[in-house]
Amino acid sequence: MTKQQLGCYAALGMLLLSPLGSAQDGGVSTALDRYNGPSLPRQGPTIDASLAQRLFRRGNTFSSLGRYKEAIDEYRKAISADPSFSDAIRNLANTYYFLENYEEAKPLLARYIELETRTTASLIAAVKTLGELERKSRNYESAIEYDERAIELTPDDDSQVHIMANTYNNNDYPDFAIRVYQAGIRAMPENAFFDRSLGRLLEQSGRLEEALAAYRSAAAKDADSNFYGDLVKNLERRLDRQ
Repeated sequence: MTKQQLGCYAALGMLLLSPLGSAQDGGVSTALDRYNGPSLPRQGPTIDASLAQRLFRRGNTFSSLGRYKEAIDEYRKAISADPSFSDAIRNLANTYYFLENYEEAKPLLARYIELETRTTASLIAAVKTLGELERKSRNYESAIEYDERAIELTPDDDSQVHIMANTYNNNDYPDFAIRVYQAGIRAMPENAFFDRSLGRLLEQSGRLEEALAAYRSAAAKDADSNFYGDLVKNLERRLDRQ
């Protein structure tokens, strides 16, 4: 097992922690439609939860032995027997991720996110992982909704906000970077630097009045900082000259 594989496995390890979730009313949303749904053929016309559990346990046994192809087959059969079996969906996604088959993992992560109704460590890991995978695939329109949700779910992780925003801004998606900082401010309202970063992006986009409001918010949150106060004064002078 390579160091990279170990890192991938650790990153998705939390997906194995929480118990089975339940399906939301209304079924799978448009988030899955973007992936055209995972190709998981049904083996029969009705749900068989007991069979699904047995297949799931077989998949876990194969996985623990490092027999991943057989584990994948059993997890897929379990999902076919019970399409709302989120444990099997999660473990199948985890296996594909460990094997670096990210395109197979992504629709399963999306499906698991749709099915999981509780805020668990597994759900948070799935949301963060899918957002990261979509950003790495340059699917920014898909990534942004998961990134915004990841910020909401982990309001103490300020570093991820900067990473997400920089990725969007550096790839010519400043509006998405702005949305990331706005989500960060909602999650961490006392973080003055988020307001400053939001103001910078708004100023770069020519949205000067909004930028000034962001700088003023930063200055109000950290009244002892000359840095934020100077941003306010400089932009006020710029607007007065217009």
